Amino acid sequence: MSESLDRQPALAYPTSQLRMHRFVGLEPGPRLIVLGAVHGNEVAGARGIERVVAEMDSGALPLVRGSVTFVPVTNPLAYQKVQRNGDRNLNRNLRPTDTPQDFEDRIANVLCPLLAGHEVLLDLHTFQAASEPFAMLGPADNTGDLEPFTHALAEQALALRLGVRRVVEGWLSTYALGVQQRLARTPPQSRAGLLSTDPSYGVGTTEYMRSQGGYAITLECGQHADPAAPEVAYRAIRNTLAHLGLVDAPAPPACQNLELLRLAQVVDRYHPDDAFIRPWSSFDPISAGQQVATRHDGTPVLASMDGYIVFPNANATPGNEWFYLAQPSVRDMSAGLPVT
Repeated sequence: MSESLDRQPALAYPTSQLRMHRFVGLEPGPRLIVLGAVHGNEVAGARGIERVVAEMDSGALPLVRGSVTFVPVTNPLAYQKVQRNGDRNLNRNLRPTDTPQDFEDRIANVLCPLLAGHEVLLDLHTFQAASEPFAMLGPADNTGDLEPFTHALAEQALALRLGVRRVVEGWLSTYALGVQQRLARTPPQSRAGLLSTDPSYGVGTTEYMRSQGGYAITLECGQHADPAAPEVAYRAIRNTLAHLGLVDAPAPPACQNLELLRLAQVVDRYHPDDAFIRPWSSFDPISAGQQVATRHDGTPVLASMDGYIVFPNANATPGNEWFYLAQPSVRDMSAGLPVT
């Protein structure tokens, strides 16, 4: 079914509080948290969450083990403004602070301890240019400095059961390379500039969750206005609850036609007049040397490799990421799955 992306939900979301719904089963099990509207103009997750909460409240979908916390609107200021950010991007530089300087800092001081109290995160987003839904996966198990991790197999297993066929990895490592390029290009001259040249600015909800010992998936449910996106969010939540055994429902099957890509490069927008040569959508194929955009001074921006464009943002703030390039990944996604 398709659902309307009506801006007005059944409940109001004032900016003085963070509304959440928590269900606790009487048997032990995993602790799951599901977020919607981390970006205020991405409402499909909120609609999907509201639908599942209504089913659980009515008794149609009882939680039998573990716990689940739903946060339909994680950034109420951005949601109220009907735009991506309130004062800044909540899904960057996510960490607690003793000296909050903006609304997102104050949300982080509530959200970060909340995430740390759970084991699994499903974060529901949408994107700007029309394309099919996809999941964002974290790193393989590693002991490195950037994003050490020990739950890759569990995270892979969840990603394969969300109901989407496309999975993308490599976010934080690619973002960190972009930060190095940004620092080499220009010194920061503002707080926004300082943040965008800090590698930890790439840390959002899923990266923070992994830093606290859990695992996490970002699910991009479709284009912002796609009436099918709330159904993608709803189905992913239901599949996650079943996969983790929190509800008594058939275990969702693993995706059999997976397309796995790895982010390889990020390209920043430098100037307000930098422009794409045409409207791009995520996962449009691109060839090495093909022109993607033009700088304000007429310099062509060429693809450095064969692959796919991801997250093209025609309205990107100068000094921040404009688009990514991705290539097929060689990661083994069959590891940890049951033998059939």
